[in-house]
Parts: sequence; C-alpha cells; structure tokens
Amino acid sequence: MAAESVSVIFKIYCLTVMTLIAATYTVALRYTRTVSPHLYFSTTAVCLTELIKLLLSLVMLVRESGDLGRFRNTVVNHIFKSPVELLKLSVPSVVYAIQNNMAFVALSNLDAAVYQVTYQLKIPCTALCTVLMLNRSLSRLQWFSVFMLCGGVTLVQWTPPQATKVQVEQNPFLGFMAIAVAVLCSGFAGVYFEKVLKSSDTSLWVRNIQMYLSGIVVTLLGVYMTDGAQVLEKGFFYGYTPWVCLVIFLASVGGMYTSVVVKYTDNIMKGFSAAAAIVLSTVASVVLFGLQITVTFLSGALLVCVSIYLYGLPKQDTSKLQKASTNKEDMQKLIAV
Repeated sequence: MAAESVSVIFKIYCLTVMTLIAATYTVALRYTRTVSPHLYFSTTAVCLTELIKLLLSLVMLVRESGDLGRFRNTVVNHIFKSPVELLKLSVPSVVYAIQNNMAFVALSNLDAAVYQVTYQLKIPCTALCTVLMLNRSLSRLQWFSVFMLCGGVTLVQWTPPQATKVQVEQNPFLGFMAIAVAVLCSGFAGVYFEKVLKSSDTSLWVRNIQMYLSGIVVTLLGVYMTDGAQVLEKGFFYGYTPWVCLVIFLASVGGMYTSVVVKYTDNIMKGFSAAAAIVLSTVASVVLFGLQITVTFLSGALLVCVSIYLYGLPKQDTSKLQKASTNKEDMQKLIAV
C-alpha cells in the first residue's frame, strides 16, 4: 500500500506506544522468569501469543470491513482461496523460528556478553536488507546513526564477564555461525514482511492473519519438539499466573503495533524503537531489581538518544541543489557572452 499515507502524529503515537509496551514487556518477562517457583513453559506462551494476535487481527478486520458479510468474503477470498498468499506469509514465520533456535544455539556456545555484542549486528543488517530488498537509499548520516545505535545498544546491554566455577563446554565457532544466521534471519524476515505489506493494497489485518496462521503452526511444532513430554505431564498452562497472562497480552498487543509501525514507517525505525525500549526497561530494572547504573550504560543511552535524533533528521535534497547550481552557471555563461 505504497500510496497510502498517515500523519506524522499517528506515526509518533505508534512508535511511542510500541516502545512503552516493549519496555514493560521486558520488565514483566524478567519478573515472571525469576520470581515464580513454578516456571511456565515459554513455548506455550509464544504459541498463545500468536493465537491472541490472530484473534485481535480478526476483530480489527471485522471493524475495517464494516459488516460480517464483507468480512466473510474477505476471509474466504484471501485466506481459504489464496494458498499462495498463505505460503508467502509463512516465510517470515519459518525464518523467525530459525532465528529463535539459532539464538539458543549461540547462547549455548558463547558468553552472554559476546552474544549481546554480536547480536546487535542485526541493526545494520536490517538497514542493508532494506536497501537491497526495497531499493531504498540511506544518507551517510543515517548510516552513521545506524552504527551509532548498534554501539549504544551494545553498551547499554554490556555486562562484564564474571568468572564462574562451572566450566561449560562450548564451541565458539558454532556459536558465531549460529549468531550470524540469527542476524541474517532477523534482517531478512522483517524486511520481507515489510515488502509484502507495501507491495499490494491488501489489508494490513489480512496480512497479519495470513502470517499468524503460519505462526501458530510453527509455534505448536515448537511446543511439541521442545517441551512436548513435560506439557503432556504437567499441562499446557502449568505455572501460569496473572503476571504471565500480562506478559502474553503485552507481547500480543506489541506485535500488533509492530506490524502497524512496519507498514507506515520501516523496519529501521522499528529497530530504533526497540533500542529505546531496551534503555527504558534497563532504567526500570534499576528500581525493580536493584540494577546498578554504570558509566557504560549512561554512555550507551546517550548514543542511542543521539542516534535516534540523527536518523530522524530530514535528508538534504541534493538534486535541487545541483539543479540550482547548474542554472546559476548557465546564467553566468549567458552574461559572459
């Protein structure tokens, strides 16, 4: 829907809400994974998140359609009679699943600090995929701000490695290969979804439904392959508390806002929003979990803020400048003659 445009205020609203939701989600997720004595299965939570996002997209499509008859026709034409479109939207679901598994392999074979630093390469990778796949250009200042953001997020998340008595056998080469695949998957899947959204006039909610249907299948396979035996023994909702439900709700609503941001801005702006959320969640961790603010964190937070400002600066239209200078030279030649 390349021709469709929205106001700057709406874009700022979506980016702000997505940032706040992501920051709250991070803090709430950390709380549920560190406080509860009965740890829930993360795979079931991810699966429920995809299901709720599907239901929310259906509700939004009903609202957009205006009546149930038009809604039914839209679902039949774009879902049941369009297997090719479903297959097209299954690509990002599968790629995201590969990314999550590669991240697990990387964390199993690399120190946490090394993982945090190298995983930030997804930010310039997303920018590169945007240029290659969407034929979009970035100014030198925007490229500079992208790498500045990468460095800022690295500093914010940086924790010095601590010596431990437990020695875990690791394979650094396998870890770096896994994180390279995860970075490429992150950049490709996000930009691929953006390209699908903006290459046709198909409703955003229809595209979401197509992707979330594939996501449910992929996450159900993840539940079966990762925690299948324990889920059968303890139950699908084992360890669920109101806080866990809040985490699932935040992840679902955040996913909806993310798709809106991708449609009306781009994946690079989504990355900047995610970086701001990391800073906010880290600040919240100071109050809730006693995290100590360091000079490294303050330096990283400053870099993140400056990079967001620099990326948002308007591009200079060099074509008009060149045209003006050319006209001036022509006038001088005419006067000389």
